[in-house]
Formats: sequence, structure tokens, C-alpha cells
Amino acid sequence: MNTLIDELHDQMSRRTFLGKTSAGLGAMALSSLLNPFGALAASDENQSLGKPHFAPRAKRVIYLFQSGAPSQLETFDYKPKLEQMWGQDLPESVRNGQRLTGMSASQSKFPLAGSTFKFAQHGKNRMWVSELLPHTAKITDELCFIRSMHTEAINHDPAVTFFQTGSQQAGRPSFGSWVSYGLGSENRNLPAFVVLLSKGRNGDQPLYAKLWNNGFVPSIHQGVVFRSGPDPVFYLNNPAGVDKSDRRMMLDYLAKLHQNQAQKVLDPEINQRMAQYEMAYRMQTSVPETLDIGKEPDYIFDMYGEESRMPGTFAANCLLARKLAEKDVRFIQLYHQGWDQHGNLPRDIQIQCKSVDQASAALIKDLKQRGLLEDTLVIWGGEFGRTNYSQGKLTKENYGRDHHPRCFTIWMAGAGIKKGMIYGETDEFGYNILRDPVHVHDFQATVMHLMGIDHERLVFKHQGRRYRLTDVHGHVVKPILT
Repeated sequence: MNTLIDELHDQMSRRTFLGKTSAGLGAMALSSLLNPFGALAASDENQSLGKPHFAPRAKRVIYLFQSGAPSQLETFDYKPKLEQMWGQDLPESVRNGQRLTGMSASQSKFPLAGSTFKFAQHGKNRMWVSELLPHTAKITDELCFIRSMHTEAINHDPAVTFFQTGSQQAGRPSFGSWVSYGLGSENRNLPAFVVLLSKGRNGDQPLYAKLWNNGFVPSIHQGVVFRSGPDPVFYLNNPAGVDKSDRRMMLDYLAKLHQNQAQKVLDPEINQRMAQYEMAYRMQTSVPETLDIGKEPDYIFDMYGEESRMPGTFAANCLLARKLAEKDVRFIQLYHQGWDQHGNLPRDIQIQCKSVDQASAALIKDLKQRGLLEDTLVIWGGEFGRTNYSQGKLTKENYGRDHHPRCFTIWMAGAGIKKGMIYGETDEFGYNILRDPVHVHDFQATVMHLMGIDHERLVFKHQGRRYRLTDVHGHVVKPILT
């Protein structure tokens, strides 16, 4: 005969306890599917914000990354001194023993090369822009040129990785992943972080998935690549013989299996993966609709240029970026390859500028006419600059430029950015910064600030250390903010 003590013992047995609490764990798993960005427990140190630290100026970012590093000396940083000293050796007092790449360290001479392209002043503030970028020249009143960018990396792979993840080594969360982790998504049917790729010319520096990887933050925050063609997202479409109801049934059963596994191992990543499956299911409808540009009027295609009708081009991706912005995607990353011009620069940079100039300007104008520019931050630039001297033989018809991390130019426009402004200044040789330097971490901190995020407070604890996008550096560049 059981006593009252025996009954109490049975009620509090390990098996009974786990059986009763498993229902709560299952509810947590289900909750994470419905709200994947709130999946981490409140007691967990690594919980995303879900909302900004303070009122944001920008709701979304469109980052037009020019992979390979455009020459600032042929585009936005006019240096007549280089034209006057054409072919003369770079003074040692200017270089001052600074680090060179292995490609030009073997040179005994460093012949200065001025741009062979003409510059003119544009806009209310008379900002210098090359003849290579006539469409960009017409929107200078909307732009802020930062001429004093600098970085620590001197080679492409670590330099691009540094800009995109805050570290020269792979493995850290990407810029878009940090924003997604911090703020979540405003559209449950599309990823918070979307990547679009285009190529200017063959044989350029490759791009790797690590640039849009989630690193150690939950996998739901990884960038999703939208490709041109009938299958914009790999494995999104149902296989032959499987319809939408079949997919729904499969996901429901899979969710039950994942819930059982989550109860056993208590790994939150299991729920994150199920959330990705659910997102993919919703994307089967939302992605084809979003990527369909067939209904765009002719005047829009005329604005972006003829290549905007060709899927996979930079122009087409700029048009898609506007459509994604309309759908409230948080972080839209465009990568355009082809800017690594160690030789044949006069010819190749004309090709590159022609492929991006009209579409970049059109994106700004299109966002503005739709009222989106006031809360969309647009960024244009590469991973470092180019040298003021020619790599290899120098002629008026042909020359190349090596990597130059000491100073280069990017531009920003839109939400919270001052218009028609030039920030920072380089010396007359275009080799060193004279005033207002902006480091990569400063740039990252400023973008985060515009999104309403304090870069020092958005952290993720991993392997015993607290990480952030800007590592232990970075200051908001307040003079460029409205």
C-alpha cells in the first residue's frame, strides 16, 4: 500500500519531471518557429535586440560593394600634381618606407601616374568627379564622399573579409548577419539579409560564401544569395512530383522530429534550422514575385540602363535591390567584381565604370522618387584604394596600379547622411591622409549607429569571449551625420 510519501516521490521522480517539462520545451521549439529571431531564452546572454538601442535613421542598407578595389585617382580624388609629375619617381619622403605588396616591392622605381581621364566639378558644392562617371556626377548633391578611408589589409581576400566581417580572418559573422541578429526581419516572408552577385570581367578576384556567412551567430542570420535564372535560390523549388501540400505535410512531420531532438539535446540551433525550412517554404511564393521585374515600366529600365533587362548584371541587381528595399529587407548586399586593375587600367576601368555608373545613380534617384531614400542607407566602394604610381611599365596609353590601403574613397547616401559633402582629405600625391581619417571599424560603427545600434553593445559570447563587429575599435563618424 502506497503511502503519501511514496505518492509524492513518484510525482517528483526524474522521469515524471522530464515528462512534464518536455511539454514546455516543445512549446519553446514551436515558439521559435513562429518567431525565429526571439528563439533564444531570455536568460541567455546571447539574445538579439529585436529592436534598436535608439531611434534609427536607416531602416535598411543597400551596400554596393565594388570588389577588387576601384582606383580613387580615376574616379573621385582628383590629383593634378600627379599629372604635373608624370613619370617621375615617387619621393621617398612621401612613401616613408610604408608597406608594399609583393607585386611592386621588387620595383626599383615608382613612376607617378596621373589619371588620363578628365575631372570636373559638379553640384552645389563643386565636387570633383571623373568623366568616367557622368551619371554619378549628376547626383553629387545627394552624396557624401569619404576620401580618407583606410584599412590595415593590403591583399584582396583579407581586405574584403575585413570590410564584411570586421576581421581579416574567416569565421566571424558578416555585416549583414550582425544587423539581422541585432534587429531581426521586418518581412517574415523574405530573409533579413540578401546577397546579389555580378561580374564585370573574367579572371578577377573570387568571392567566397564566408563574406555573407553567419559565423557563430544563429544560422537563420546567414545571407541568402539570390541568383539569376529559373532557380534564384538553390533547392527552394519542390522536386518533381511534390506539390505545396506535400511540402507542408513534410515540414509538419519534420518539425515534430526536430522538437523531439531539441528536447533531448537542448541545442537551439535545431530550432534555428527548422526556422530556415519554414522561411524557405514561405519564400517559394515571395521570391518569384519579388524577383519578377517584367512588370516594371519602360522608363524604369531606361533609368537603370539597357543592362537592367539582363538578369545577373549589376544594373539588374540594382533594380532588384530597390524592389527588396520596398519589401523591407534589412541588409541588401551587392558584390560587383572586376576592379583589380594592375595593368591595362585605362581600358578596363572604362568598362567597369560603364557597367555601374548609370545603375548606381538610378538607384539613388529611384529610391528618392519613391520616398525610400530618407530611410535607406546606400554605400558604394571597395576594399582599399590604388597606388599613385604605376605597377610595371608606364605609358600614356597603358599603366596599372597596385593595392593601396593608406587612403581611398567611398560614398554614402540616404538616411542620416549629409548631402553634397566631402569628408577627409589626402595629400597632393594621393598617398597619405592629411585630415579626418576613417578606419574600416569607424565606417562599420557609423553604419550600425544609423541603424539604431550601439556597436559597443551588440555583442555575442562565443568560446568564452564577447565578440562584436568592430572588435574593440571603432568610433562613429559624427560630422557626416545630419
